[in-house]
Amino acid sequence: MKSIIVVILSALSFLLVACNQSTEAKTEAQTKPSEVSAEYPLDVCVVSGKKLGSMGDPYVVTYEGQEVRFCCSHCEPKFQKDPASYLAKLKKGKE
Repeated sequence: MKSIIVVILSALSFLLVACNQSTEAKTEAQTKPSEVSAEYPLDVCVVSGKKLGSMGDPYVVTYEGQEVRFCCSHCEPKFQKDPASYLAKLKKGKE
């Protein structure tokens, strides 16, 4: 019985470490612009329309090779619900 508990605890420890590493990698990827991404053409958040920097440092992600900047991290889930419409705004900003 004791050996089963040790195995279970070891497995849980491994899973926690693995989850933590993937979360750190995702956070780093989301907050650092990719060197191969298309430049962000606007000076406002593509979701809220607020001036970038008005709420602290912009929250930056790369979506399908396009750098996308938000006024805060709360705008990303809204973007993810309909990325095509927001990417269209970015395309207009480049023209």
